Parts: sequence; structure tokens; C-alpha cells
Amino acid sequence: MSYLHHLLSKYPFSCLITIVIWVLSLIPIPENPLSHISLIDKWTHLVMYGGLCVVIWIEHLKTYNSIARKGTWLTILLLPILMGGLIEIVQATCTNGVRSGEGLDFLADVIGTAIGQTIGILLARCFSKG
Repeated sequence: MSYLHHLLSKYPFSCLITIVIWVLSLIPIPENPLSHISLIDKWTHLVMYGGLCVVIWIEHLKTYNSIARKGTWLTILLLPILMGGLIEIVQATCTNGVRSGEGLDFLADVIGTAIGQTIGILLARCFSKG
């Protein structure tokens, strides 16, 4: 329970974004005007996972004032990628055809995470106090 409390107290927006990503990934998406934009789904994945990485870095820097913690960059890189893969598996196997897991969605998750990781590390290096 203390680990969960730590996450919620130190990374509240990251936790909120994670929950929003899970919900948006599992609910049926109705037809809307954006549905006709080419690759809108892939762009959405890129933005969601890139944004999540940047927010994690910002909250990490706010909490620890440095990026010197060992393994930080690897953890912040791997967790969103693993979550993206898990969501695609859950979509493919547990949504009764309402959502489908796609390899290209996972690739967009990975690319978004890499972009967010790069931006987050650059921000952390600029604003780090140690």
C-alpha cells in the first residue's frame, strides 16, 4: 500500500493520464468527424504515450530535483511501452471484438514513448538541480 501511496503522491498526473489511457483504450469509440482523418488513431497513440512520458519526467524532476537516480530513464522508457503492449493484448483478447489490438498501434506507442522520453530527458537536464 505504501508503494501505491508513493505513486499517487509523487506522480498524480502521471497516474491520472495512465488511467485515462486505459479507459480510452478499452471503451468503444463512436464514429466522429475525426474518424475520417488518415491515421488519426496512430497520431492519438503517439500523443498519449509521448505526453505520458513528458509528464512522468516533469513529476520526477519536481519530486527529486535531479535525474541522477539510477535506472530512472530506463524505467520511464519501459513502463509506457509495456503498458502499450499490454493494452493491445487486452484489446485483442478481452473486448469481444469492440476493440482490436494492432501492431501498428503498439509501434505508435513505442515511437510516442521515445519522443516523449527524449523531450523529458532534455527538460530534466535543463531544469535539474543536481
